[in-house]
Amino acid sequence: MDTVQVSIELPRGVFSALRQDPWSFVGEMRLAAAVKWYEARLISQAKAAEIAGVSRADFLVALMRFSVSPFQYDADEIVQEVSGD
Repeated sequence: MDTVQVSIELPRGVFSALRQDPWSFVGEMRLAAAVKWYEARLISQAKAAEIAGVSRADFLVALMRFSVSPFQYDADEIVQEVSGD
């Protein structure tokens, strides 16, 4: 797997405020970004899971945790798709 390392600077107090060590924080930040980008329809579930560093099944569980629908279509779009409009 070809990877790129990205470095960011954060105030030390962020970790204690969230009661997380830096490594847990990074994992949660990757997951939150992936969920948001998925919710905004910028990426697929598979790509979001890859960004978050979790399995697709674990990503679906995370969507529930963040109250984000696993479906990228709303009811009207599904009706249009089925009816052929």
